[in-house]
Amino acid sequence: MSGFADLGYARVDTDREARQGLPEVVYGPGKQPSEITGIVTELLARSTGPVLVTRVDADTAAQVRVPDGDYDETARLLVWRPAQPRPFRVCIATAGTADWPVAAEAEAVCTAIGLATHVVRDVGVAGIHRLLAARDDLARADAVIVVAGMEGALASAVGGLVACPVIAVPTSTGYGAALDGVTALLAMLTSCAAGLTVVNIDSGFGAAMAAHRLAHTAAGLR
Repeated sequence: MSGFADLGYARVDTDREARQGLPEVVYGPGKQPSEITGIVTELLARSTGPVLVTRVDADTAAQVRVPDGDYDETARLLVWRPAQPRPFRVCIATAGTADWPVAAEAEAVCTAIGLATHVVRDVGVAGIHRLLAARDDLARADAVIVVAGMEGALASAVGGLVACPVIAVPTSTGYGAALDGVTALLAMLTSCAAGLTVVNIDSGFGAAMAAHRLAHTAAGLR
């Protein structure tokens, strides 16, 4: 048994759900709607868990011919068969309102794969009292996803307040020297709050997948 389905334009990893607890997630950009349709149809037939397509614009989503999918325009996410809720709590904290589209992707993916989410918006370090007011929300979480641009300092601040895993997402928010998220990325990587996990710039999806791996291991499913 090969563990994949060869569609000609894609080799769909039909074995991933057994290996990692979730079916393969489809990255939308660069694919034709017909190709997304074919891949999603194959995944739905070969798996039991949720099927997701990320970074899909509204026009492409409207042309995907697979019934019963839900589309979140802010998160740019297509979802079929969302998972039942799992007892793993993820708090998603954003530094500013401009970071919301990235955080929305993290929230939508977490929700689709069954993680309980709570969002704390606009708690950046320029007004640290806003973050301190949310300490109870952070303390109740099993993992915190921190989404921040500019200098990315929110991840260090949160990392110093909580004991649970912190997943930092640098965003491309900011002026020139922010370098489209590179400054926040480097700041998070060199944080003095030990043990932060840092994902790629603007990757709300990557943060949600990191949370999934934590939840999957915590549940003893590895």
